[in-house]
Amino acid sequence: MSAHHHNPGDPFGVYVHWPFCAAKCPYCDFNSHVRHKPVDQATFAEAYRLEIAHMAALAPEREVTSIFFGGGTPSLMEPDTVGIIMEAIASHWPVSADAEITLEANPSSVEARRFKGYRQRGVNRLSLGVQSLNDAQLKFLGRLHTADEARAAIELAREIFPRLSFDMIYARPGQTPQAWRSELENAIALAADHLSLYQLTIEAGTPFFDLHRKGRLNVPDQDLAADLYELTAGVTHQHGLPAYEISNHARPGAESQHNLTYWRYHDYAGIGPGAHGRLTVDGRKLATACERNPEIWWQQVMVEGNGLRESEHLLETEAADEFLLMGLRLREGIDPARFEAMAERPLNPDRIRMLASQGLLETSKAGRLRATPQGALLLDAVVADLAS
Repeated sequence: MSAHHHNPGDPFGVYVHWPFCAAKCPYCDFNSHVRHKPVDQATFAEAYRLEIAHMAALAPEREVTSIFFGGGTPSLMEPDTVGIIMEAIASHWPVSADAEITLEANPSSVEARRFKGYRQRGVNRLSLGVQSLNDAQLKFLGRLHTADEARAAIELAREIFPRLSFDMIYARPGQTPQAWRSELENAIALAADHLSLYQLTIEAGTPFFDLHRKGRLNVPDQDLAADLYELTAGVTHQHGLPAYEISNHARPGAESQHNLTYWRYHDYAGIGPGAHGRLTVDGRKLATACERNPEIWWQQVMVEGNGLRESEHLLETEAADEFLLMGLRLREGIDPARFEAMAERPLNPDRIRMLASQGLLETSKAGRLRATPQGALLLDAVVADLAS
């Protein structure tokens, strides 16, 4: 018997990908595209409406508990475009009265002027791509805003939105623990209730990857990266924003509900170019992925009603492994009984004991299995060991 992955009352998220950017950052390997002519937003909005209808037919009668506009740069969308997409979601699924509705934004002044329009259309949480509070570092990261513009955007967002998060990138070339501590404390002073703090990673296919390969870009070695990670956890905890996931920190109760839906392995629909989704259909997890190129996606949606490139049921073992990989990112860890129900086998107690003896895994008082702070640094290896 297969484990049922979605129960009535479980969270259900809708992820909407807006793939367009004003410029491509040199570290970014997301599905984002620069267009030198204005994007016809009304034409694209029609395709989003069609794809939402298709996803709702696959997963009917779900109550939406979170919506997340990611990108790309969703703050390049007109508020009316956001409104059309929100209305389409609400016309196919009931939206919970207290649904968390997040939009990612860049701090440039042009986009900040749209904030009020997004709030009027129901967005209640903003996620700002700040990345650094140092002008030279912002330039190095290819960002189009200054540190002062970032501060002004944070201030404006705090006035308009009930909830605010912003991103920072650390473990940059030449960054010392002292310099990062100072920048992080400045960020915490500006933060409302949530911070996403990512180590700079060198991704294949990016300009930074080419520079790194040629020896022209050096990032901190493993030991320094681990020190910076531990410093980040310590400083945020001290200031009341503990890590609840490897890269995410929040005041208790202010965690991103949408991202928790991913990490707790609940269902979400992925809408738009390059969006991924996980839906329970006929008691099994369906993995979906849409065409990445925006114009090809649009053409396909207008002809077929959806832009899906992949749509396949996962084997129970594959779903259980994903559950493990996502859930162990969380400080709360996972319920081993849920893994057993999905995989139709328990986790190997010998492996659990071995990883615990190495200080990488622990069992919480509630009986949940979780990575230790050391285990979080080696999470891929821990998961591979557990899943084998």
